[in-house]
Amino acid sequence: MTAPVPVAMSATLAADEEFARRRLAGERVLFLATGEIGLPVLPELGEQLARAAHRNAYGPVAGTAQLREAAAGYWGRRGLATDAADVVCGPGSKPLLFALLMAVGGDVVVPVPSWVSYAAHARLAGLRPIPVPIRPGQGGVPDPAGLRAQVLEARAHGRNPRAVIVTLPDNPTGTIAGPETVRELAQVARELDLVVISDEIYGDLVFTAGHRAVSPAWFAPERTVVTTGLTKNLAVGGWRLGVARLPAGAAGSALRARLVSIASQIWSSAAAPVQAAAAYALAEPPEVLDRVAASRRLHERVARKVAEAFVAAGAELAPVRATCYLYPDFEPLRHGLSRVHGVTGADDLARLLSTRYGVALLPGTAFGEGSRSLRIRAATSRLYGESDAERSAALAARDPLALPWVKAAVDRATEVLTDLTAPIRSAR
Repeated sequence: MTAPVPVAMSATLAADEEFARRRLAGERVLFLATGEIGLPVLPELGEQLARAAHRNAYGPVAGTAQLREAAAGYWGRRGLATDAADVVCGPGSKPLLFALLMAVGGDVVVPVPSWVSYAAHARLAGLRPIPVPIRPGQGGVPDPAGLRAQVLEARAHGRNPRAVIVTLPDNPTGTIAGPETVRELAQVARELDLVVISDEIYGDLVFTAGHRAVSPAWFAPERTVVTTGLTKNLAVGGWRLGVARLPAGAAGSALRARLVSIASQIWSSAAAPVQAAAAYALAEPPEVLDRVAASRRLHERVARKVAEAFVAAGAELAPVRATCYLYPDFEPLRHGLSRVHGVTGADDLARLLSTRYGVALLPGTAFGEGSRSLRIRAATSRLYGESDAERSAALAARDPLALPWVKAAVDRATEVLTDLTAPIRSAR
């Protein structure tokens, strides 16, 4: 009998459960570990869900015609002309990504660092992840030269890499790979006959128009699958709805057929009421655009302020361009962290911050980094308030950093980082 594939609990979901346990125990915890966007549901979006509550039939596996048309329009407005027939929806972009790996088959290249579930998905599907480091400040996309070298080496040893996953913009770094890097990636993918799976769920959370992410579908449309969902831009992760844009043409049609067959065996169809709400959201009426813009401004103000605290403490940090994620590197403080705190890697650092200071973050090892890396990920999306009233006020505020509860959270982060690193920096 074949042994089951070993699989660990998702680091982000495990952190969520630990946070809930510690809060119930009355502990004071500054939670920077996971990127669930802590904002209330847009009222009009909630109304759409309620109106569709009576829809209790399965519906088409690929999604309703209304949803697929809305998704096609969403991508079309971003310069990716899309036929609704090439759209497949699922109960979240996460299961869609897993099903896509199964549909493509073969080993899969993943960036280092990358979101916690990509490599786990590959292993669960019986595939092998091939890690390739990113270029500095170009998170989410494996270095194209490294991609070519690793794929050729893998094939020389009898392995069968067939896909590469990218994230634009990136989780965990909050950065965006530039157009030239994405173009090079697309060239290598075409040269090596790889399918590109582009996770673009953070695409609407880029802070400035001049830094917008460029999809590999621009450069290699015949081999690029694009995924997105409502979890990040509209903060409804619990509703679980994702959409995938498959390539046009014969190869894309064959991939779509395999994906739909897999979906039919696993989830049958996404929840009908959620599909109705998603169709409304992806059509982007003014109230949806306004909410996304307000969320984007809030993320930018808070994330950049917390970033300043990490830099002031002596960590290296690429400028955050999107999302609510920061990925500081404490390598410049390695000697002092070891001498003063006994810290030799990110696991030690995250443990110290949690146990001594009550600050929850994730170590870089959760994102594929080596054990000696001193990179950690901080997510600022839980700093907007404890209640919907506070979070709504943060969304509406001209200066959310002036709100007492936001200011207190940011000040606490600054205080902790100062206490952690001041003895190290003063001894230099």
